[in-house]
Amino acid sequence: MNYAGKMSDVVDFGGEADYEHMEWFKEAPPEHLRPRPPPTEPAGAPYMPDSVVIDQNEAFEFALGAAPNVLYARYKQYGQLGVLAWCAEFGELIDNLKELGFAGNMFVSTRTQALKTCEEILKLHLDIGMQIIMLYLSSQVARLRRFLDGDRVWDDYPMPSFPLDPSSYK
Repeated sequence: MNYAGKMSDVVDFGGEADYEHMEWFKEAPPEHLRPRPPPTEPAGAPYMPDSVVIDQNEAFEFALGAAPNVLYARYKQYGQLGVLAWCAEFGELIDNLKELGFAGNMFVSTRTQALKTCEEILKLHLDIGMQIIMLYLSSQVARLRRFLDGDRVWDDYPMPSFPLDPSSYK
């Protein structure tokens, strides 16, 4: 064991120092040693988004609010293939939402609506037999959720049910 510390005993030179008659903090420290408060920035005008940004967010909120109903209507009309087609359209919506967010123009209400839409989509009871379509739908929802709240972990995705017996493929 290598110990590089002091190898001898501590040397004691005698009694305690006498601080009884000291007057601590009686005088303020010199000006150059005093802590300075952080500079305050002047309060600017509140952020007023352009009408184009407001319109974009309203359009996204409307589209996100309607998304679960559109998905269900496509499922009822075309079955599993309707879900597959809707997922492609939803992917385009996600890409456009990401552009809005990266530009710094996404409102909190739009983000909240998007997260609510993800929950509503996964609560739909769609009987999807083709597991690849269900996985694609789940991956689109996961992609949007990762963009909106990357630190959170969700556990509400549907569980795939792949057949484990190869003889069932006949």
